[in-house]
Amino acid sequence: MSVPTVNTAAPQKERQPLAGTDAGATVFRILIAISLVHLFNDSIQSVIPAIFPILRSSMHLNYTQIGWISFAINFTSSIMQPVVGWFADRKPKPALLPIGMGFTFTGMLLLAFAESYPAVLIAVVFVGLGSAAFHPEGSRVAHMASGSRRGLAQSIFQVGGNAGQSLAPMLTMWIFIPLGLFGSIWFTLVAGAGIAVQMYITRWYGRKLQSGAQVKKKAQARRLKPEVRTKVRFAIVMLVVLVFVRSWYSSSISTFFPFYLIDHFGLSVDDAQIFIFLFLGAGAVGTFFGGPVADRIGKRNVIFASMVLAAPLALLLPHVGLWGVGVLLALLGLIVFSSFSVTVVYAQMLFPGKIGTVSGLITGLAFGLGGLGALVLGKWIDLAGVNTVMAICSFLPLLGILTFLLPSDQQLNRWSGESDETKS
Repeated sequence: MSVPTVNTAAPQKERQPLAGTDAGATVFRILIAISLVHLFNDSIQSVIPAIFPILRSSMHLNYTQIGWISFAINFTSSIMQPVVGWFADRKPKPALLPIGMGFTFTGMLLLAFAESYPAVLIAVVFVGLGSAAFHPEGSRVAHMASGSRRGLAQSIFQVGGNAGQSLAPMLTMWIFIPLGLFGSIWFTLVAGAGIAVQMYITRWYGRKLQSGAQVKKKAQARRLKPEVRTKVRFAIVMLVVLVFVRSWYSSSISTFFPFYLIDHFGLSVDDAQIFIFLFLGAGAVGTFFGGPVADRIGKRNVIFASMVLAAPLALLLPHVGLWGVGVLLALLGLIVFSSFSVTVVYAQMLFPGKIGTVSGLITGLAFGLGGLGALVLGKWIDLAGVNTVMAICSFLPLLGILTFLLPSDQQLNRWSGESDETKS
């Protein structure tokens, strides 16, 4: 009897260190720490579009040039995130976390002393590179610390980023409007704090890799049947289209809606930032609740609801008064961003074992397509006017009906089970 007892206890001991896997406990201290760094990272990144009205007036830029700045930061992040994720899937590097924040620190330092349009472009590229290094590895840390609550864990991670984005309009009011671009120097302190927190996370991450190598190998060993692989590829294309739609719409609000408010309602730059804060702040709340809700009712259902419920509100937005705009922006942020973390988890379910690559692809696309959208929208606004383009953008959430083409959560779990059977 003693031999079986020893044999069953041994696996138990092996599983103990793997508390960050699906079979283990949720490590909330790490989730809160990585969410805090996400707040630091995205608050820095999000002040770039928030200061566009200041840049436009101080450097006499047109909307197309503003679109190029947004494109530079977002596209840099978009290209590099999947690359970083693919590299880290093959050989995880915990040191990428503080190194990425070091790039962000450099970008804000350069922005503080930027005196020309090209100098601004160079500075924001550094910030984009920092974001590219952080997001795939940050998402991996959240996954490793998630235990069985993957939706909740990803929501905790993503809510930090969306909370940081929501702070950007207020930080613009408090720092950039009185100080100009030199106010960027204060964000080097934020980046420094992020590096310090990430050093703590990096130590945990390193220990987790040492104890959990066999879990990573098991995940990578999964292979899909050819017919299933075709369906997965179609699903990821549909998911990319939905990310495209959400990114373009959110980019239209965060980047150019302040100009609409200034032009249409005669608001000051300060007052316009408050309305964007409503949208992004409500988005942070939606991000937090989206994950736990998805754990209960399904990832695809939350993605579908976030698009379809937003569509009528988006169509109504250009046709209401100022108070109505505030209410609708808050509701839109709450609904649209509820699927932000859920989309990442859904993509991870499509490609089990490729956490960094998939997370980098989806979050990278969110930034990159948002940047591309800003570039195109800026050109359109120069040609047709901000009011016309904002009215056109209100139709984008209608494309959320394409969510019906995504496989259900049950189907994804079935495919994963079939791949494990095939492997064995």
